[in-house]
Amino acid sequence: MKIEQLYTGCLAQGAYYIESEGEVAIIDPLREIEQYVDQSQSNNAKIKYILETHFHADFVSGHVDLANKTGAKIVYGPGASTDYDIYSAKDGEELKLGKVTLKVLHTPGHTLESTTYLLRDENGKDHAIFSGDTLFLGDVGRPDLAIKSDLTKEDLAEMLYDSLRNKIMPLADDVIVYPAHGAGSACGKNLSKETVGILGEQKRTNYALREDMTKEEFVKEVLDGIAPPPQYFAKNAMMNKMGYDTFDNVLKTGNVPLNPEEFEAMANHESALVLDVRPQSEYIKGHIPNSIFIGLNGSFAPWVGALITDIKQPIILVAPEGKSKEAVTRLSRVGYDNTLGYLDGGIEAWKAAGKDIDTLESISANEFAHRAKSNDLNVLDVRKDGEYKSMHLENAQHFSLDFINEKMNEIDKNKTYHIHCAGGYRSVIAASILKARGYDKLVDIAGGFGAIKKTDLPTTDFVCPSTL
Repeated sequence: MKIEQLYTGCLAQGAYYIESEGEVAIIDPLREIEQYVDQSQSNNAKIKYILETHFHADFVSGHVDLANKTGAKIVYGPGASTDYDIYSAKDGEELKLGKVTLKVLHTPGHTLESTTYLLRDENGKDHAIFSGDTLFLGDVGRPDLAIKSDLTKEDLAEMLYDSLRNKIMPLADDVIVYPAHGAGSACGKNLSKETVGILGEQKRTNYALREDMTKEEFVKEVLDGIAPPPQYFAKNAMMNKMGYDTFDNVLKTGNVPLNPEEFEAMANHESALVLDVRPQSEYIKGHIPNSIFIGLNGSFAPWVGALITDIKQPIILVAPEGKSKEAVTRLSRVGYDNTLGYLDGGIEAWKAAGKDIDTLESISANEFAHRAKSNDLNVLDVRKDGEYKSMHLENAQHFSLDFINEKMNEIDKNKTYHIHCAGGYRSVIAASILKARGYDKLVDIAGGFGAIKKTDLPTTDFVCPSTL
């Protein structure tokens, strides 16, 4: 028996390769499937099952493409309805894979069809669970994504409580836990940075698995502090239910070199969004006017999904040399399949063609501190709510980058704003979006709040409001 976790850091997502006696199961595959096909072929093995733990909302699964290329069977748990052929497994059903067995445990709560797969080894011993978004390390899946007219998040939370206690907690402490996500995923609140754990440890440390926890307490705690889901979640879940264009086609139409004239025509006449995916330091020094920055060197795909509201938006890329394919691939992971090409020769070709270049003013934290001591500056903090509440500059205006499209009317185009996040990535994203909307008096603070804290500027710690 062979188990391999194929973890993708920018999505905080774990796919799994399981092999026994020349038969393979892939659990929750990514959109680009070559890695699974290549690995099975190199091992002289055949992919038999593609096991989906649920309808993923935060990425587009590669299940349909993988099934079409290999003939493997797509398996969902009870209650899944799709526009393509699947095998709908029954609760408790056992799927044979070589000498091992995968038992289907229907664990609704995160979604109605959510399923955990229990792997039993050659001797029939419970070895591991592939828990999807039902159980994470340190947390459990959010129960607010599958709300319907007759089903509330409280209803789903109650289902999740029952699933955990009736299907997962009775398993032995030495069972290995392989979750679908780790820290950084928006599918839970407090996910561990570890990506593999032991069930006994989770029983001892995971707040949601406390033995003395009542259902009412569970519902309250699991729902407390959940941020609204990113807008692309529902769209990705729908693609996973209905199917999608092949990744090969997306790459063929998206990874196309465009000369500056073709690129400019796409932007002007095809209403294509110019997406600059270079490092922020390069964007700051020179970029195409009205382009949006979301760099490949950060949490690229989730920020694209959170900030580009139209999933069918035509996109053209300014990418580092040799990185256009990676950019198209990572866009497709969250369902942005309408990339039309990239600027051949990059920003240097644009300059050589005599096209306009814009820049973004960026200053060090020390320079910012110097300015702040002698001037009444407008400061915009675009970190998440929890980061801001933990500690922030006095008199800083705040809204999370996640909600910039809804909140930008709260700032004044006639005023100059000094913008910061935690480290410098998100502030440049925010500045690029604001600049594209006509806010041109912006100054980025390099190094973000991490650098600002090292100056002597006054900060404010969060104090819990009185309950008196």
